[in-house]
Amino acid sequence: MGLIYAYNYLVAKGLMPEKVGPSGFIALRVAGATPLFWILYALRWERVDRSDLGRLWLCGLTGVTINQLFFFNGLAATSPVHASIIMTINPVLVLLISAALLGTAITTRKVLGIALGAMGALTLLTQGGGSDLSSHASWQGDLMVLLNAASYGVYLVVVKPLMQKYRPITVISWVFLFGGLMALPVGAPQAMAIDWSSFGPQDWLSVGFVLLFTTFLVYLLNIYALGKVQPTVVSIYIYLQPLLVGSMVWLAAQWGGADYMADMGWLQLGCALVIAAGVWLVSVPGKT
Repeated sequence: MGLIYAYNYLVAKGLMPEKVGPSGFIALRVAGATPLFWILYALRWERVDRSDLGRLWLCGLTGVTINQLFFFNGLAATSPVHASIIMTINPVLVLLISAALLGTAITTRKVLGIALGAMGALTLLTQGGGSDLSSHASWQGDLMVLLNAASYGVYLVVVKPLMQKYRPITVISWVFLFGGLMALPVGAPQAMAIDWSSFGPQDWLSVGFVLLFTTFLVYLLNIYALGKVQPTVVSIYIYLQPLLVGSMVWLAAQWGGADYMADMGWLQLGCALVIAAGVWLVSVPGKT
């Protein structure tokens, strides 16, 4: 899942906003993936209690609608490098949300971790915004990615009880149905404005990758993982994103693709390390 999502930073960024508007891309994602989920769901039908529909709606809002709209609009406005670094703060946000919703204890060490994560993210937002013309970063895009991470943190916490009650395909099918119904009205105007006649083979492959791999397969893998481990464990794997994205950015530049190397500097490295230290402090087991 981490490998697919890391590659998505470059693939989706390459299409937005010239070929596909970011909100329009979300309309395509939910319109393409939701029927696929429901086909699988129909093969192993499972009744959902009416009392759980409200929680499923909240999961759709936070895990699909807000999450995807903020991420793709943020990615369209900033660098893949910055987006991947900011996403690493997700475990810190999961801890804060778990404390607020579930009463999870926050120890002294975790408070320090939260402070480090916040410091790294805020420094990147305020100091890494790209006055250099070769930079692709902006604080507005970075902020939207941060809001996306917060929304996804809520989703990881709220969806967990459903995973203990239903099969993964049941949960994700309803989540995408509710999330898609809310996202489609927002993204439909941009989706209808797409000039499909201007698409070349690479563009079609990129759209197919985002729809089938980044959306359908990644959400299936993620919801399966949530059924096996705690939300904090799933979120820890976000650690890999800056490393994977940085490697792919370097390879793309070497092979003549889009060049985002201007966004890979000491500031970005320092922020990534500070956030990683904060995530480690809130994630590792301990008593204090």
